[in-house]
Amino acid sequence: MPEADTSPVPQRNPRRAPQKRDASLPVLEKLAELYPHLFGAVFLPLKRGIFQDLLAAHPEVFETESLKAALSTHTRSTRYLNSVASGQMRHDLQGQAVEAMAPEHIHHALVEVFRRRQSRTQEDLQPRLLDRMLEAWEASGLAPQDYAERVRTRDAKASELLEACMALARERTAKGEALLRAFTTSGKTVEAFADMYGLDPEHTAQTLERARTQAA
Repeated sequence: MPEADTSPVPQRNPRRAPQKRDASLPVLEKLAELYPHLFGAVFLPLKRGIFQDLLAAHPEVFETESLKAALSTHTRSTRYLNSVASGQMRHDLQGQAVEAMAPEHIHHALVEVFRRRQSRTQEDLQPRLLDRMLEAWEASGLAPQDYAERVRTRDAKASELLEACMALARERTAKGEALLRAFTTSGKTVEAFADMYGLDPEHTAQTLERARTQAA
């Protein structure tokens, strides 16, 4: 089975969607029974190839098409997308973290969860989304341009959100570079440098390290 798709989900016929969910429910319940650490009260991101792993582990329990449909329902749920958006590692059937989540999957999950939540409230959730997107960009370790190229889609609204985030990322990068130059020429320790400018030492150290990484 291909890697779980966390890109924005197209609209479906609302009269058919409940039928698909109902058909998947017995399989989802069985998955939660067998693997509560993955499909139970708390969802964890699944490793690529989990579909084949499940079929190999339980050939007498799951049928190919019903399992495929159930996993599709599961990985498109808001709870699962939230687990992806958090940046957690992908996990195998034993619950072991086995691989990092790709930046584009984290980004797409963030945008999709935002869309679902924004559709249910009058509150403007975009500022919080941009904060989360910035956190995801920083965690990726990529330069703003490289990150944008990797996560960009053809969706107009998603592209608009990405550009807003990357403008903030470029601004933050420029400030980090300026801070690194000032620190380098100061000859002081991080603690003394932060105290001189009234900055938080821990945050200053993180900003300096990020600037060094991006400059490398």
